[in-house]
Amino acid sequence: MTYLITLDSRFGSLTLAWERREAPTVVQIFLSKPGAPSEERAKSRYPASVESSDPHIDELIHGLKQYLGGLDVRFSLDGLAMERCSPFQQRVLRAEHGIPRGHVSTYGRIAGHLGRPGAARGVGRALATNPFPLMIPCHRAVRSDGAIGGYQGGSDMKRALLLMEGVEFDGEKVKMKSVYY
Repeated sequence: MTYLITLDSRFGSLTLAWERREAPTVVQIFLSKPGAPSEERAKSRYPASVESSDPHIDELIHGLKQYLGGLDVRFSLDGLAMERCSPFQQRVLRAEHGIPRGHVSTYGRIAGHLGRPGAARGVGRALATNPFPLMIPCHRAVRSDGAIGGYQGGSDMKRALLLMEGVEFDGEKVKMKSVYY
């Protein structure tokens, strides 16, 4: 059984899909997109789901609210259904999770860090389908020229998250002074 819980934020709604296993496990996080609220997208993906929570999930929701409010919150990978991702995507997501707040990396640098130079597009695809946005901060990956690239919640949300974390911009591009990997 998949359960859903939704929270409102300045970026629109965010819906967590989770399952009861040995411990509550997040299977996917849905961000709202223009014209596509997270609740509708979650219900479409998990039509038999029901609204429910749990103390562990409530704690996670609290952390997400704090993070979206601007606080420095670091999320654990424990309790995420990483096994649903391919081995390559898991490696990309773990590398992305390692990028500290206030830093960015590029798709190419992440590929190089993983020992796969030339796999920048593969890294981009792995991040574009990140099932755990915010908990795994895929918004911290940008193009090599500083352009922000795509994001599940839209480019305005990606820019706002980066600004909230202290990343500086020069016009539309990230100032590439705090680059990781």
